[in-house]
Amino acid sequence: MHQTGRSIWIAVRLMIVFTIVLGVVYPMLVTGIGQAFFHSKSNGSMIQNSAGQAVGSNLIGQSFADAQGNPLPQYFQPRPSAVDYDAGISGGSNQGPTNPLLIEAITQRKADIAAFNGVSESDVPPDAVTASGSGLDPDISPAYAAIQVNRVAQARGLSVDQVQALVAKYTTGRDLGFIGEDRVNVVQLNLALNELS
Repeated sequence: MHQTGRSIWIAVRLMIVFTIVLGVVYPMLVTGIGQAFFHSKSNGSMIQNSAGQAVGSNLIGQSFADAQGNPLPQYFQPRPSAVDYDAGISGGSNQGPTNPLLIEAITQRKADIAAFNGVSESDVPPDAVTASGSGLDPDISPAYAAIQVNRVAQARGLSVDQVQALVAKYTTGRDLGFIGEDRVNVVQLNLALNELS
């Protein structure tokens, strides 16, 4: 009986110590390091407009459509989203490459995007018609941005060169020079277009 009471007391003390160390000290240490050295990233990589208002995040895509879901011609359009860019329920469609519904959706998207941008269907890149795994990808390929330049320039009354310069400015290369692909952050690009206009 004495041994059982001693074991319980040791367990209680260990629980208190580990609760303080892992439940208070460690989270405060990690939070402090994050705020001191990675302030923007630890606060959601927020994007602010010229007035200092948060308008989005570098990490989460947004829809640039009207209330009926029609894409707005004055904005670069992101990849399709299986969750309509709702960050609370991120996820993909879970449809495989042979699923007839996915094939039909891709075929329709390709035709719609080609018509919307005034290009041939063969010019529409794969990321323009396929959703990312999270449904929240903020980036598009430079090829997808390129087919949208003329439409955006015309809708905003800007020169093609001005819009191409902005696309180049918001194009990020491969991580460490070899990981991933070149990409354009649509949220940042559209905010820059708004600021320019």
